[in-house]
Amino acid sequence: MAKKAKGNRIQVIMECTEHKATGMPGTSRYITTKNRKNTTERLELKKYNPVLKKVTVHKEIK
Repeated sequence: MAKKAKGNRIQVIMECTEHKATGMPGTSRYITTKNRKNTTERLELKKYNPVLKKVTVHKEIK
C-alpha cells in the first residue's frame, strides 16, 4: 500500500527581503513547515542572515 500524505503540513522556503534589496551576491534562505489550514497567508519571520550578519525579515516564496 502507498503511504498517505502527512496532512496539512507543507514545506515552505523563506527568503530574506533586505538582502534582495541590497543587490549583494548570494541569498539567505531557510526551509520550514507550516500548517496549511491554520496559516493560509504567506509567512513572515525574523531570521538571521549570515551575509548581512544581522536578523532580518524573511518572507515565504513559492
